[in-house]
Amino acid sequence: MPDRLLHPRRRRAALASLIARQPPARVLVVCNGNIFRSPFAAAVLRRVAGPRGVQVESAGFLGPGRPAPRDARTAAAGHGIDLSRHRSQPITAELVRWAELVIVMDARQRQVICDRFGRSPRDIVILGDLDRGPVFSRGIEDPVEQSVEVCQRVYARIERCLAVLVNTLWGTLAAGRR
Repeated sequence: MPDRLLHPRRRRAALASLIARQPPARVLVVCNGNIFRSPFAAAVLRRVAGPRGVQVESAGFLGPGRPAPRDARTAAAGHGIDLSRHRSQPITAELVRWAELVIVMDARQRQVICDRFGRSPRDIVILGDLDRGPVFSRGIEDPVEQSVEVCQRVYARIERCLAVLVNTLWGTLAAGRR
């Protein structure tokens, strides 16, 4: 069944799971290479939730020490995020244990973290499930080897989904935790 048809149900389930948990103090954001999506999402989350005492790290499944590509840095700068000092970090069992909440970009990444590191699916959020609007893909698109315009579109979706996450976890009931 297409993701766009399943999205409303997945969104309700993701929101219910977030509402049922204590706001995390430590969040790990994961993507494939840790050079586009997860460092951007982690930086946005640090900017918004960091003042609330939330620690945020990012990691990926590929090699360490790689910088964010120029298109990623350019697109991120348009959102007020500086990725110039970022270097990729591989995901480790220690990082996964450290995190109270793990944010991933797609269902495959969630499955790998569950299988490889023994985390429960309830501790992992597929970020795209939080999107307010209609979606064509559950996962957050990987902009690797694409244009800066694709990065900008991906980063706009990440910000949209993180706004829901932050409001749900750290917002007030009066503000409508959704």
